Amino acid sequence: MSARVLMVQGCTSDAGKSTVVAALCRWLYRRGAAVAPFKPQNMALNSAVTVDGGEIGRAQAVQAQAAGVPPHTDFNPVLLKPNSDTGAQVIVHGHAIGNMDAVGYHAYKRVAMEAVLASHARLVDRYDALVVEGAGSPAEINLRDRDIANMGYAEAVDCPVVLVADIDRGGVFAHLVGTLALLSESERARIVGFVINRFRGDIALLQPGLDWLERETGKPVLGVLPYLSGLVLEAEDALPRDRSERPRSALRVAVPALPRISNHTDLDALRWHPEVDCVFVGPGDAFPACDLIVLPGSKSTRADLAWLRAQGWDEAILRHVRYGGRVIGICGGMQMLGRAVHDPGGIEGQEGSSEGLGLLDLETTLAPTKQLRNVRGRLADSQAAVSGYEIHCGVSEGPAMAMPAVWLEDGRGDGARSDDGRVIGTYLHGIFDHPDALAGWLRDAGLHAAERFDIQVQREAALERLADAVDAHMDAATLERIFGLRRC
Repeated sequence: MSARVLMVQGCTSDAGKSTVVAALCRWLYRRGAAVAPFKPQNMALNSAVTVDGGEIGRAQAVQAQAAGVPPHTDFNPVLLKPNSDTGAQVIVHGHAIGNMDAVGYHAYKRVAMEAVLASHARLVDRYDALVVEGAGSPAEINLRDRDIANMGYAEAVDCPVVLVADIDRGGVFAHLVGTLALLSESERARIVGFVINRFRGDIALLQPGLDWLERETGKPVLGVLPYLSGLVLEAEDALPRDRSERPRSALRVAVPALPRISNHTDLDALRWHPEVDCVFVGPGDAFPACDLIVLPGSKSTRADLAWLRAQGWDEAILRHVRYGGRVIGICGGMQMLGRAVHDPGGIEGQEGSSEGLGLLDLETTLAPTKQLRNVRGRLADSQAAVSGYEIHCGVSEGPAMAMPAVWLEDGRGDGARSDDGRVIGTYLHGIFDHPDALAGWLRDAGLHAAERFDIQVQREAALERLADAVDAHMDAATLERIFGLRRC
């Protein structure tokens, strides 16, 4: 078996590369192809645990779901998790190798490329089709040297490239023509066509521009994908730009938008639940009155805790609890709820300790070894089924751990609860994804007759909508030729 490879690159970040790759993976899966996603290098704080016990970007886990295969570390061989404005934790083949600043990582790219090509070779041998996602833009002149994320990879493996632009942002023709102009001759030659994403309106009004674009560049427009509102699909990294429309909700959830927030996809089930108003509270905002506060994960727990205090939100959270409100802390959020967070080895930044919010009687010490597990269990109070995954380097200890939030199938207790049950901490990401667990959390927060909501069903429906859009709005004949498919 030798996979046909197509790379999807974008004119900008958030042009829709992740979505187009997911769409093509589901389209190929529906056609009976053995397909896998691939992203050589990803920079994201949303990650997932793989079937082989490693860690990859969450977008590649979603794309794997679209392809009907379990997530594997080969799908994203290099993952960068920023822990400051100039540095990141570097994860290769699913496991952290250390922290590097931008200059250090640039020197390391030759080694990183070896990991990328090794994963590529294994996937090409295993699948019929490989749909590859680029990172950012291929026209970033300052990043061309030793590039492993865009054209550097495409040139190394000699694969065709589709270029995606977001028309909803405006300037779509300038984005496409300008990006093309900044590529080398060999790079331009491997562009097999354009995809225009998030189009609203009458395609007839766009047609003159499409005709001009094809004449000017000599490249075909392979599709104009419509703006799909209400698409329940996990964001790669940036906080979501929109959410579903709904009437005034019965329950309000507030989430601090921490500077290094990680796995904010944990909140998707709350964001999309028709009876929940889930809001991210940004810097400078007054903390709103709410029924439930969720402290999310963080890649830099101590730094984000200091930032939260600088906003005055520590007092808002403590006041919320005094007045009978509930708080759930996930991973780094749970660590913040304890008495202290210690980082003696400088795992996430400067060595030292920080005082926590003191709402749970526990302390956390950051350790070099990261815990990576997919788990199942039951909520300790309601016995509702729960599933999720652990990605953390913290070890939490203290009296509060004697009353865990979750009992796992392997007999371990996870997290902690306060004596009155109003403050809960857990290391489990995806804690709201199981519909039974979600109903239990919402019932505790005051929504006693919540509508049953299954985020996984919604995600599957979103992937099917994406594949339908490929069928309806892309050049199927060209895609079939690229992937070596027979006509249906």
